[in-house]
Amino acid sequence: MYLEKLLVTLLAAPVLAPVPSTVAHQVVAQAPAQQAPAPVAAPKAAEAPKAAEKKVAPEVKDLVERMQSFYEKTQDFSADFKQDYKYKALRRTQSSTGTVIYKKPGLMRWEYEKPSKRTFVLAGEKVYAYDPEAQTLSVGRIDTSQLSASVTFLFGQGKLADEFSISKGACKDCKGTLLVLDPLKNEPRFRQVRLEVDPKTAQVLKSTVVDPDGSENTIAFLNLKTNVGVDADRFKINPPEGTRIDDFTKAMRK
Repeated sequence: MYLEKLLVTLLAAPVLAPVPSTVAHQVVAQAPAQQAPAPVAAPKAAEAPKAAEKKVAPEVKDLVERMQSFYEKTQDFSADFKQDYKYKALRRTQSSTGTVIYKKPGLMRWEYEKPSKRTFVLAGEKVYAYDPEAQTLSVGRIDTSQLSASVTFLFGQGKLADEFSISKGACKDCKGTLLVLDPLKNEPRFRQVRLEVDPKTAQVLKSTVVDPDGSENTIAFLNLKTNVGVDADRFKINPPEGTRIDDFTKAMRK
Protein backbone atom coordinates (compact mmCIF):
# COMPACT_ATOMS: atom_id res chain seq x y z
CA MET A 1 0.00 0.00 0.00
CA TYR A 2 1.60 3.27 -1.15
CA LEU A 3 1.71 6.42 0.96
CA GLU A 4 -0.88 8.25 -1.11
CA LYS A 5 -3.28 5.31 -1.19
CA LEU A 6 -2.93 4.95 2.56
CA LEU A 7 -3.86 8.59 3.10
CA VAL A 8 -6.66 8.76 0.54
CA THR A 9 -8.41 5.53 1.46
CA LEU A 10 -7.44 4.92 5.07
CA LEU A 11 -7.14 8.40 6.53
CA ALA A 12 -9.45 9.97 3.92
CA ALA A 13 -7.25 13.05 3.87
CA PRO A 14 -5.70 14.98 0.96
CA VAL A 15 -1.91 14.91 0.56
CA LEU A 16 -0.52 18.44 0.82
CA ALA A 17 3.10 17.67 -0.04
CA PRO A 18 4.40 16.66 -3.48
CA VAL A 19 4.55 12.91 -3.94
CA PRO A 20 7.20 10.67 -5.51
CA SER A 21 6.71 10.44 -9.27
CA THR A 22 7.02 6.67 -9.13
CA VAL A 23 3.73 6.34 -7.28
CA ALA A 24 1.87 9.54 -8.14
CA HIS A 25 -0.05 7.79 -10.92
CA GLN A 26 -1.67 5.54 -8.33
CA VAL A 27 -3.52 8.52 -6.90
CA VAL A 28 -4.46 9.97 -10.26
CA ALA A 29 -6.00 6.65 -11.28
CA GLN A 30 -8.12 6.49 -8.14
CA ALA A 31 -9.11 10.17 -7.83
CA PRO A 32 -10.96 11.54 -10.90
CA ALA A 33 -10.83 15.29 -11.45
CA GLN A 34 -13.68 17.26 -9.93
CA GLN A 35 -15.73 19.28 -12.40
CA ALA A 36 -17.09 22.68 -11.44
CA PRO A 37 -20.88 22.60 -11.15
CA ALA A 38 -22.91 24.41 -13.80
CA PRO A 39 -24.25 27.78 -12.66
CA VAL A 40 -27.89 27.74 -11.58
CA ALA A 41 -30.37 30.47 -10.85
CA ALA A 42 -30.65 31.50 -7.22
CA PRO A 43 -33.71 29.87 -5.63
CA LYS A 44 -36.50 31.90 -4.15
CA ALA A 45 -36.47 32.35 -0.40
CA ALA A 46 -39.30 29.84 0.04
CA GLU A 47 -37.42 27.30 -2.10
CA ALA A 48 -34.03 27.59 -0.41
CA PRO A 49 -32.48 24.13 -0.05
CA LYS A 50 -32.51 22.70 3.46
CA ALA A 51 -29.33 21.60 5.17
CA ALA A 52 -28.88 17.84 5.41
CA GLU A 53 -30.66 16.55 8.48
CA LYS A 54 -28.60 14.80 11.13
CA LYS A 55 -29.95 11.30 11.48
CA VAL A 56 -28.91 8.40 13.69
CA ALA A 57 -31.20 5.40 13.56
CA PRO A 58 -32.84 4.82 16.99
CA GLU A 59 -31.69 1.17 17.14
CA VAL A 60 -28.00 2.19 16.96
CA LYS A 61 -28.08 5.54 18.81
CA ASP A 62 -26.88 4.04 22.10
CA LEU A 63 -24.09 2.07 20.41
CA VAL A 64 -22.87 5.12 18.48
CA GLU A 65 -22.75 7.18 21.67
CA ARG A 66 -20.90 4.44 23.58
CA MET A 67 -18.42 4.01 20.71
CA GLN A 68 -17.77 7.75 20.60
CA SER A 69 -17.24 7.81 24.38
CA PHE A 70 -14.95 4.78 24.27
CA TYR A 71 -12.50 6.41 21.87
CA GLU A 72 -12.65 9.74 23.67
CA LYS A 73 -11.39 7.92 26.78
CA THR A 74 -8.80 5.82 24.93
CA GLN A 75 -5.26 7.15 25.31
CA ASP A 76 -3.55 4.52 23.15
CA PHE A 77 -4.20 1.21 21.43
CA SER A 78 -2.38 -1.53 19.58
CA ALA A 79 -3.67 -4.27 17.29
CA ASP A 80 -2.87 -6.66 14.50
CA PHE A 81 -4.66 -5.87 11.26
CA LYS A 82 -5.70 -7.49 8.00
CA GLN A 83 -6.34 -5.16 5.10
CA ASP A 84 -8.20 -6.06 1.91
CA TYR A 85 -8.34 -3.48 -0.86
CA LYS A 86 -10.86 -4.39 -3.56
CA TYR A 87 -10.14 -2.59 -6.81
CA LYS A 88 -13.52 -2.34 -8.54
CA ALA A 89 -12.19 -1.44 -12.00
CA LEU A 90 -9.51 -4.15 -11.96
CA ARG A 91 -11.76 -6.72 -10.23
CA ARG A 92 -9.01 -7.87 -7.92
CA THR A 93 -8.18 -7.69 -4.23
CA GLN A 94 -4.85 -6.83 -2.63
CA SER A 95 -4.44 -8.22 0.89
CA SER A 96 -1.97 -7.05 3.52
CA THR A 97 -1.26 -7.82 7.17
CA GLY A 98 0.67 -6.14 9.92
CA THR A 99 0.37 -4.23 13.19
CA VAL A 100 -0.89 -0.78 14.16
CA ILE A 101 -0.29 1.34 17.26
CA TYR A 102 -1.80 4.69 18.24
CA LYS A 103 -1.13 7.23 20.97
CA LYS A 104 -2.77 10.56 21.72
CA PRO A 105 -2.42 13.14 20.45
CA GLY A 106 -2.26 12.10 16.79
CA LEU A 107 0.52 9.50 16.68
CA MET A 108 -0.08 6.40 14.58
CA ARG A 109 2.22 3.72 13.16
CA TRP A 110 1.26 1.08 10.60
CA GLU A 111 3.79 -1.72 10.25
CA TYR A 112 3.09 -3.79 7.14
CA GLU A 113 4.56 -7.30 7.21
CA LYS A 114 2.97 -8.97 4.16
CA PRO A 115 3.08 -9.02 1.19
CA SER A 116 6.08 -6.72 1.72
CA LYS A 117 7.55 -4.83 4.63
CA ARG A 118 6.59 -1.14 4.77
CA THR A 119 6.25 1.34 7.62
CA PHE A 120 3.92 4.35 7.72
CA VAL A 121 3.93 6.85 10.59
CA LEU A 122 1.50 9.70 11.12
CA ALA A 123 2.96 12.24 13.56
CA GLY A 124 1.04 15.49 13.77
CA GLU A 125 0.89 16.90 10.26
CA LYS A 126 3.78 14.81 8.95
CA VAL A 127 3.59 11.39 7.35
CA TYR A 128 6.59 9.10 6.98
CA ALA A 129 6.77 6.16 4.57
CA TYR A 130 9.72 3.78 4.90
CA ASP A 131 10.45 1.08 2.33
CA PRO A 132 13.32 -1.10 3.57
CA GLU A 133 13.62 -3.01 0.30
CA ALA A 134 14.01 0.17 -1.78
CA GLN A 135 15.99 1.79 1.06
CA THR A 136 13.91 4.96 0.88
CA LEU A 137 12.16 7.16 3.45
CA SER A 138 9.58 9.64 2.12
CA VAL A 139 8.27 12.50 4.25
CA GLY A 140 5.00 14.25 3.38
CA ARG A 141 2.54 16.60 5.04
CA ILE A 142 -1.23 16.51 5.51
CA ASP A 143 -3.68 19.05 6.85
CA THR A 144 -5.05 17.29 9.93
CA SER A 145 -7.80 19.89 10.22
CA GLN A 146 -9.27 18.38 7.06
CA LEU A 147 -9.46 14.84 8.39
CA SER A 148 -12.95 13.39 8.39
CA ALA A 149 -14.72 12.44 11.62
CA SER A 150 -14.55 8.86 10.32
CA VAL A 151 -10.87 9.07 11.29
CA THR A 152 -10.71 11.68 14.04
CA PHE A 153 -13.25 9.91 16.26
CA LEU A 154 -10.59 7.20 16.70
CA PHE A 155 -8.39 9.97 18.13
CA GLY A 156 -11.14 11.05 20.52
CA GLN A 157 -11.97 14.04 18.32
CA GLY A 158 -14.83 14.80 15.95
CA LYS A 159 -18.45 13.65 16.24
CA LEU A 160 -19.66 11.02 13.79
CA ALA A 161 -23.26 12.18 14.16
CA ASP A 162 -22.23 15.69 13.00
CA GLU A 163 -20.98 14.43 9.64
CA PHE A 164 -22.91 11.25 8.88
CA SER A 165 -26.33 9.73 8.70
CA ILE A 166 -25.86 6.47 10.61
CA SER A 167 -27.97 3.35 10.19
CA LYS A 168 -27.74 -0.36 10.94
CA GLY A 169 -26.60 -2.52 8.04
CA ALA A 170 -27.32 -6.16 7.30
CA CYS A 171 -24.30 -8.46 7.57
CA LYS A 172 -24.42 -12.27 7.82
CA ASP A 173 -20.73 -12.71 8.58
CA CYS A 174 -20.30 -9.84 11.05
CA LYS A 175 -19.19 -10.61 14.60
CA GLY A 176 -20.56 -7.26 15.74
CA THR A 177 -23.11 -4.65 14.68
CA LEU A 178 -22.62 -3.11 11.25
CA LEU A 179 -22.98 0.68 11.17
CA VAL A 180 -23.42 2.32 7.77
CA LEU A 181 -22.22 5.93 7.65
CA ASP A 182 -23.41 8.09 4.74
CA PRO A 183 -21.92 11.62 4.53
CA LEU A 184 -24.42 14.43 5.20
CA LYS A 185 -22.60 16.65 2.71
CA ASN A 186 -21.05 15.95 -0.67
CA GLU A 187 -17.76 14.17 0.09
CA PRO A 188 -15.25 13.85 -2.81
CA ARG A 189 -12.82 11.67 -0.81
CA PHE A 190 -15.11 8.71 -0.18
CA ARG A 191 -18.65 7.52 -0.84
CA GLN A 192 -19.45 5.67 2.37
CA VAL A 193 -17.91 4.33 5.58
CA ARG A 194 -18.93 1.08 7.28
CA LEU A 195 -17.93 0.19 10.82
CA GLU A 196 -18.37 -3.21 12.41
CA VAL A 197 -18.63 -2.56 16.15
CA ASP A 198 -18.55 -4.92 19.12
CA PRO A 199 -21.90 -4.26 20.87
CA LYS A 200 -20.41 -5.14 24.27
CA THR A 201 -17.19 -3.11 24.25
CA ALA A 202 -18.16 -0.52 21.59
CA GLN A 203 -14.78 -1.09 19.90
CA VAL A 204 -14.44 -0.99 16.13
CA LEU A 205 -13.65 -4.50 14.88
CA LYS A 206 -13.54 -3.66 11.20
CA SER A 207 -13.72 -0.52 9.06
CA THR A 208 -14.50 -0.19 5.36
CA VAL A 209 -14.05 2.97 3.31
CA VAL A 210 -15.81 2.99 -0.06
CA ASP A 211 -13.96 5.10 -2.62
CA PRO A 212 -15.80 7.36 -5.11
CA ASP A 213 -15.18 4.74 -7.83
CA GLY A 214 -16.68 1.94 -5.73
CA SER A 215 -13.38 0.37 -4.63
CA GLU A 216 -13.39 -0.78 -1.00
CA ASN A 217 -10.63 -0.58 1.60
CA THR A 218 -11.41 -2.90 4.53
CA ILE A 219 -9.29 -3.16 7.67
CA ALA A 220 -10.04 -5.75 10.36
CA PHE A 221 -8.51 -5.14 13.80
CA LEU A 222 -7.40 -8.23 15.74
CA ASN A 223 -6.04 -8.66 19.28
CA LEU A 224 -6.96 -5.06 20.04
CA LYS A 225 -5.52 -3.70 23.31
CA THR A 226 -6.22 -0.26 24.75
CA ASN A 227 -4.53 2.00 27.31
CA VAL A 228 -1.45 -0.20 27.63
CA GLY A 229 1.03 2.69 27.87
CA VAL A 230 2.47 2.86 24.34
CA ASP A 231 5.86 4.62 24.40
CA ALA A 232 6.19 7.71 22.18
CA ASP A 233 9.59 6.44 20.96
CA ARG A 234 7.79 3.70 19.01
CA PHE A 235 6.67 6.34 16.51
CA LYS A 236 10.19 7.28 15.52
CA ILE A 237 11.78 5.91 12.36
CA ASN A 238 15.54 5.43 12.40
CA PRO A 239 16.48 4.17 8.92
CA PRO A 240 19.86 2.47 8.47
CA GLU A 241 22.81 4.26 6.91
CA GLY A 242 22.49 4.48 3.15
CA THR A 243 18.74 5.10 3.14
CA ARG A 244 17.64 7.81 0.67
CA ILE A 245 15.45 10.40 2.38
CA ASP A 246 12.98 12.34 0.22
CA ASP A 247 11.63 15.20 2.35
CA PHE A 248 8.86 16.81 0.29
CA THR A 249 7.90 19.16 3.12
CA LYS A 250 11.10 21.15 2.45
CA ALA A 251 10.10 21.58 -1.20
CA MET A 252 6.81 23.12 -0.05
CA ARG A 253 8.54 25.76 2.07
CA LYS A 254 10.64 27.04 -0.84
